Amino acid sequence: MKKNIWLINHYAAAMYLDRAGRHYSFAKNLNERGYSPTIFCASTIHNSNNESIELGNEKYLINQVQDISFVFIKTPSYSGNGMQRIKNMFSFYRNLFPVAKEYAKKYGKPDTIVASSVHPLTLVAAIKIAKKLGVPCICEVRDLWPESLVAYGILKRKSLFTKLLYTGEKWIYKNADKLIFTMEGGKDYIIERGWDKNSGGPIDVKNIYHINNGVDLEKFNFNKNEFVLDDSDLSNEETFKVVYTGSIRQANNVKKIVEIGENIHHRGYKNIQFLIYGKGPDKESLENYCVENEITNIKFKGFIDKKYIPYVLSQSNLNIIQLFDQNELKQYGASLNKMFDYFASGKPTISDCLFGYDLIQKYKCGIVIDNATVEQLTEAIVEMSELPQEQYEVYCKNALIAARDYDFKVLTNQLEKLL
Repeated sequence: MKKNIWLINHYAAAMYLDRAGRHYSFAKNLNERGYSPTIFCASTIHNSNNESIELGNEKYLINQVQDISFVFIKTPSYSGNGMQRIKNMFSFYRNLFPVAKEYAKKYGKPDTIVASSVHPLTLVAAIKIAKKLGVPCICEVRDLWPESLVAYGILKRKSLFTKLLYTGEKWIYKNADKLIFTMEGGKDYIIERGWDKNSGGPIDVKNIYHINNGVDLEKFNFNKNEFVLDDSDLSNEETFKVVYTGSIRQANNVKKIVEIGENIHHRGYKNIQFLIYGKGPDKESLENYCVENEITNIKFKGFIDKKYIPYVLSQSNLNIIQLFDQNELKQYGASLNKMFDYFASGKPTISDCLFGYDLIQKYKCGIVIDNATVEQLTEAIVEMSELPQEQYEVYCKNALIAARDYDFKVLTNQLEKLL
């Protein structure tokens, strides 16, 4: 008999629409290996201006795509990060219990539940549901709550509310049968808080595992060849193209990329071109700044469908990661989705943030300068553009090695061992 695996991720509705993403990739690979995966998620689509999967009067809806069942649980719409979103979280938590009970009666209970944060209520619900059904629960932590809220100054570390959240976090880690952290330093975090058994805490570090984010290489390479953009900037072999893909907002510090481009422009390096793909609240002001100051080596290409990203990255010469607010969380490692797409492009990456367990450094597939200044990054980009071809190719080959190690087929091998 096929083993039933429930994957619970509040925000997986977007994966249904995109036919992509972490848990969609896990489910697809598990299905090919003889498992029967089901993804439970909210009906609302995160970061989509109140878009949702239409349920009508039903409390949940089951749809299938490529033999993967998606169970959409009715939740209220929201935008932003205010009270509406909090209500949405509690609604998903509350409604998950009766839906899981009814689904188990109709289609059989799971052999294992894998529940994923971002927010911890999903993990709490999954642990309680697993105990009622008498099955194991693996909890996957993709964001440290409340530690991340403290690090970004949203909560005060010593407030009563924050202490209650830490207590809840510890309860999750104690009651999960196994823990997966997407950041490699998750075990370090547990030990630093004194929650491990060696420190007198309740958590056995032998039950802590690391499975990072990754890339579906087969799909990436298919899209790279199938979905090609007719773009003279991308196809120009006379320029050294520095490419950014993603949201254009403060957290991603695209303003700094503009400052680097401006610096290179004033230095007269006409062969270095910056191509910025994406949308966001900072796009218009940054684009206007470039026009007003006649910065001609930076081009905002706008939003493109995800299926075109592989081709765009394959035409770059250097991919860039910038972060605005670097704090102590970076010591535990990174699980940035775009980083694995960058690796899959077979092109080097430059980053201004040195993470713990830094993958760019580990694989020697780019340049990392922690908290780099505009001047430092300018020098590094110019130096990369002038590298002898043989040295440049080493970076490219190393990027592909990293991508192969973080292909979702490999990551599913790691998950399957836990199942």
